[in-house]
Amino acid sequence: MKSRFPVKTGIFSIVVFGWFYSSPLYCQNTFEAELMKKIDSLSITLENWELFPNDAPQGVTIPSGWGGYGTYLFGFIGASYPEVYHTNEGDLIASAGFCVGNPVKAVNFAASLNIENVSEFQSYSGNFILSRKIFKGSSISIGGLQLFTNKKSDAPIPTFYIAFSHSIQTMPSKTPGCSKLTYTIGIGNGRFVLKSPKDVEAGKGKYGTAVFGGISYELFRRVNLNAEWTGMNLAMSLGLRPFKKISLSFGIGATDLTRYTSDKPSAVFFVGYPLSLNRKN
Repeated sequence: MKSRFPVKTGIFSIVVFGWFYSSPLYCQNTFEAELMKKIDSLSITLENWELFPNDAPQGVTIPSGWGGYGTYLFGFIGASYPEVYHTNEGDLIASAGFCVGNPVKAVNFAASLNIENVSEFQSYSGNFILSRKIFKGSSISIGGLQLFTNKKSDAPIPTFYIAFSHSIQTMPSKTPGCSKLTYTIGIGNGRFVLKSPKDVEAGKGKYGTAVFGGISYELFRRVNLNAEWTGMNLAMSLGLRPFKKISLSFGIGATDLTRYTSDKPSAVFFVGYPLSLNRKN
């Protein structure tokens, strides 16, 4: 299965995290999603009256203001179908990375390597995120996506962004220390503003909004309903962490739900897992 991520309009990005020609679901998206798997550690170390995001995925197409907490490795595999402007073709992408640091006392740093052509282990790029908690229930992140691409990568120019996320403090979830409702707003260049050549040819214009955002609501414990504006198009997804004591997470959704970009919606799926190297409660 040849990947088109992250430029060919596939759907599964972050990250966080998952493609695109026009609709950005990028590997980094899940990259960013994986950084949140240990966020329960953060809620334990701080005062229990402060609410944080729960540990189920809160999106698949945009970065979050929340990063990691502590030191751990993470990895994911994502897929989308069908490829935009193509018929009966899908995409597969893989990513692996690490994070280190305390975002309360200083910052957390995370980095990952994306393999965009999994079958041939070529076409790769990198991501990084610096994140810090700034005030009650809130965090900010600065990141770079699709960096250091090799000559076979189909990634566009490098993307840089800044994002802010906040967990509503008046809506406690069924998970202690967490909130039912979290939102994100950010701005960036690259994948958040430049449409694909296919979109331009189809008369859909050259530029997106540069501004992206999303909202995540806990339907059930460890199950989130997510709505996201990618800077290019609308996406909806479900984020699931089905096992209480295992940090394995899944995301499933659809992107390109409007006619602002692409010729049809695409489905996206990912699975990710973080491995803690030193968890201290």
